[in-house]
Amino acid sequence: MFVASLRFELHIADSHSLKQKRAVLKPVLEGARRRFSVAVAEVDHQEKWQRSTIGIAVIASSHSHACEILDRVERFVWSFPELQVLATDRAWLEDA
Repeated sequence: MFVASLRFELHIADSHSLKQKRAVLKPVLEGARRRFSVAVAEVDHQEKWQRSTIGIAVIASSHSHACEILDRVERFVWSFPELQVLATDRAWLEDA
């Protein structure tokens, strides 16, 4: 079993309220969840209008399959022109 996470630090320049921010993030969060069967949530900067941190987790039977899913999710997030990706970070859960 392989467990990995992917974190995105995002800037949403055209957002001027939390409502606008949620409208931009909703298709990203729901789309990733639906298309790639991953767990996804906003994990930081919930009260800021133009910043967000999104966390994504995947469980797969092989390392290569988990990497493939994370690569596809990363391309998906980068495809939204209204988001500026400031940073990404991958982490793996080590099996004891």
